[in-house]
Order: sequence, then C-alpha cells, then structure tokens
Amino acid sequence: MLAELPLTHIPPEDEALRPLVREFLSRTVMQIPPERRARSWMGFDAEFSRQLAQQGWLGMTLPKKYGGSDRSTFARFVLVEELLAVGAPVSAHWIADRQSAPLILHFGTEAQRAFYLPRICKGEIFFCIGMSEANAGSDLASVQTRAERLPEGGWRIRGSKLWTTNAHGSHYIIALVRTSGGPSDRNKGLSQFIIDLTLPGVEIRAIKDQTGDAHFNEVLFNDVLVAEDALVGEEGAGWDQVTAELAFERSGPERLLSSIVLVDEWLMWLRQQPEPSTESLQALGRISARLQVLRAMSISLTGMLAKGLRPVIEAALVKDLGTTLEQEIPDTIAKCLGRDPFAVLPERLLRTMSYVSQIAPTYSLRGGTREILRGMIARGLGLR
Repeated sequence: MLAELPLTHIPPEDEALRPLVREFLSRTVMQIPPERRARSWMGFDAEFSRQLAQQGWLGMTLPKKYGGSDRSTFARFVLVEELLAVGAPVSAHWIADRQSAPLILHFGTEAQRAFYLPRICKGEIFFCIGMSEANAGSDLASVQTRAERLPEGGWRIRGSKLWTTNAHGSHYIIALVRTSGGPSDRNKGLSQFIIDLTLPGVEIRAIKDQTGDAHFNEVLFNDVLVAEDALVGEEGAGWDQVTAELAFERSGPERLLSSIVLVDEWLMWLRQQPEPSTESLQALGRISARLQVLRAMSISLTGMLAKGLRPVIEAALVKDLGTTLEQEIPDTIAKCLGRDPFAVLPERLLRTMSYVSQIAPTYSLRGGTREILRGMIARGLGLR
C-alpha cells in the first residue's frame, strides 16, 4: 500500500555542506555554457567526477572502511541537489554512486565490496544499468537475457540490453538476467550480475537521440563468460534487489531538476525586463510552487531510505509527478516567450531552450515509463 509521506527536514549538519558545494561549483562549473549544463545528470565528464571524488563526495553514504564518508542520505541529497541545480556534468559516476554502490553494499559479498566500492569512491570505475530490453522495456519481469551456469564453474551470458546509458564510457554493467524459468515465470528466476564490459563477447552499439547526443547504447552479450563471483546476492533474488535499487533511482532530485537550467536562464531574462508579463510571472509561480512540493516529497523519501525502508510505490509517484513537471517546463516557457514575437531573446536562452525541448520527451521514459509507474501506483492505492 502507498504510505504517507511525512514532512521531513534536512538535519543542520548535512545542510552545512551546501555552501561548500556551491563554492566548489562556482569554480568548476558555472563557466560552462547553459546549453551544455542543461544536460544535467546526462553530462559525462570523467575528470569532473574524479574532482568530486577528491573532495570526498563520491560514495558519501558508504562506510569509511570501503572508502566512503559514512555520511547520511541527507548529506548526499544536499550534494546532488546542488550539483543538479547548476547542471554539473555528473553522468560518469552517477549510476555507480546512486545505485550500484548501495546494491553491492547491501547484497554483495565481502570480496565484492572490498574490490568495487573503494574504486567507486575514488572515481576510478563507472557503472551502467542493464535492465531494459528491446521486447521488455519497463516490464522488467519479461527480460529474456539468460545466464547459464557452466559445469566447470562460472556462467555463460547471452542476450542484450537496450537504452543503456553511458555503457560506452563505463567499466562495468550490472545486468538483470534470467537464471531459471522463462518470461512466463515473471519475477521468479531473475538474478543480477556484475559484468566487465571489456570481456570477449560484449558489444556496445551507440544510439543517437534527436539532440545528436549518443549516451544511450545497446549492449549485446554474445556467449560472455563470467566467473562465479560475478553474481550479486542470491541466485533468483534479482527481482527483490532491483525493486530496492529502483527506489534509489526514482526518488531523488534528478526527477525534479532536469529542466532547471532552462528555468534559471528564463528567470535571468525576466529580471532584465522592465515589466515582465503577468502570464510569465504566473507561470513562474506555478512552476516554483510545484517544485517546492515535489522537493518536500523527495526529501521525505530520503528520510524513509535513511530508515532502511523501501518506498518503491512512493518513489514511483514522485518520479511520475516530477517528470511530468520537467516535461511541461519547456512548453510553458516557450508559450510565454512566444507571446511577444518581436522580443529579442539571448542566444544562450534560445540554445538552452532548443536542447531541453528536444530531450524532454525522454524524461518520462528513463527510470520506468509513465504507464508502468501509474500501474504500480494504482496497485499501491488498491485500485487494481
């Protein structure tokens, strides 16, 4: 069932991190043109990720014994919010920090923790997610990629993954595959594996989007052989692990702030106008009000995760509402700007608008489609 989202506040000791992050970003990010910063958490810059690691800002919530900072999930929320607010290029480390590291920490073996987690914290290795497939999409229980246990030990993996963000720049993929049964068995018989993307038989094919970027990929596994210790957690427990992982993926500020650089550019232009239109001010007010509510919901989910809860349905709700707003923002701003066809608009605003308008349709696809999420929410409300 869908739980209530209690009003939650960020603790002062975690809020104190904010000015340090802002000072760092003023030196490293703010000179980047806004149309590039608008890529937000899709912006790939391995060197920037390593700079964050040097600050101790990767793997913040991980135990110090694995290279982390032993900070709370609220501290990471503050960091992520500030990074996304200015469109910092965080994509290189994003998946590893957000969900691969917590997954390995909670379900991996001690040997896996000792090997992968310190390297994630140093920004030495990056991960991508192997969930979606061509004929499964957001219906993860229908995945057909299969791992076959070999008599001599280890596994042979055959199949493919689609829409895999940054596979071409990552070192490892954590793939959800079937180790027993078939698609009709739904969530039974699924397992997760850590696969080195340099192994023989792994093929990565780039997929360009309409902006010209190529961060999506198709990853093919052509009889890829992995060792026994590539398995994460228990064989057949992949579904429970994935649902826990998706709570991290769907609940954070990245589901609210993908269009925020465009909002800031628009606001900067409005402030320069002698008399901004009433329609523009009203639209800005509506956007700001919805962002504040969604932010409160996201902070509440952070508190639930900090308590060890798994708010899967609640995270789906925030993700659906958040991406809906993110997609509406470029259309709303475009309509406001279009009211005066003779207005001379800054090139940086127009370039940012162009990029966000083209990429916004993907917001409701990544992390689970709107239709799948609403089905989950309906079940949580007891409506189906």
